[in-house]
Amino acid sequence: MKNKLDPLTARLLRSSAPHGSIALMYHSVAPGNGTPDWRYAVSMQRFRAQLDLLQGEGWSTHRLTELGARPLPARSVVITFDDGYQDNFAAFSELAKRGMTASWFVVSRDVGRSAAWQDSGSPQLPMLSAAQLREMQSGGMEIGSHSHTHRRLTECDDAALMAELTLSKSVLEDLLNTPVTSLAYPYGAHDARVVAAAQAAGYLAAYTTRPGWALRTNDPLQIRRLSIYADDSLNRFARKLAFADNAVAWGALLHYAWRQAMARLRKPARSLP
Repeated sequence: MKNKLDPLTARLLRSSAPHGSIALMYHSVAPGNGTPDWRYAVSMQRFRAQLDLLQGEGWSTHRLTELGARPLPARSVVITFDDGYQDNFAAFSELAKRGMTASWFVVSRDVGRSAAWQDSGSPQLPMLSAAQLREMQSGGMEIGSHSHTHRRLTECDDAALMAELTLSKSVLEDLLNTPVTSLAYPYGAHDARVVAAAQAAGYLAAYTTRPGWALRTNDPLQIRRLSIYADDSLNRFARKLAFADNAVAWGALLHYAWRQAMARLRKPARSLP
């Protein structure tokens, strides 16, 4: 994998004008330098290169609790991890050695065990232990909820929905001895009922999986994130930062530029006074 950006991508990244903070979504960070079979895993080599790019290009990392609490620098990013896989502990070490922060969203039932839910194509990986989560929190990382059992919250009845949210919160608070006020919706599945339940359960902020600038909707319970995939090259990663979007293949960007040009041509000319 090349660690230098192609000239056009580098120019796009450095000339972009961020419209707020960006949030990145990771899951598993696999050892080595290959391309993992699971789409939602990245190799450690790619992860290190992505962190080095962020630092080299002047991006500062922040925890979810900092979003909206105070003005942040133009190039601000929140690095997030869903599920709580044990291989994330090595990612924590890479972040810590660079003085960077991140937020983890953990399935509370499976702390210290193997992931008990099964999705098509996803591996059954061991999960972070309670001791590891406490060490990460002591190291400046944020620990939040990813529900209790990783169910799609939109498919839960009202009682099950509230149980998923409140039980996860209480388990993690007992484990960490600190309030847990942040959430990532499993699978990104949420609707107005789920958002209202999250607020009622005491969450102050929550992540979706919709791409875009993090606070595009100005709703702290519907924060947007960019997905980082196994086959994302460093150039594609950089273009995601530049455009706050997942669809950054050159074909998609050319189509976007064409639509923007056509929209400008269709605008009526301003009449002279």
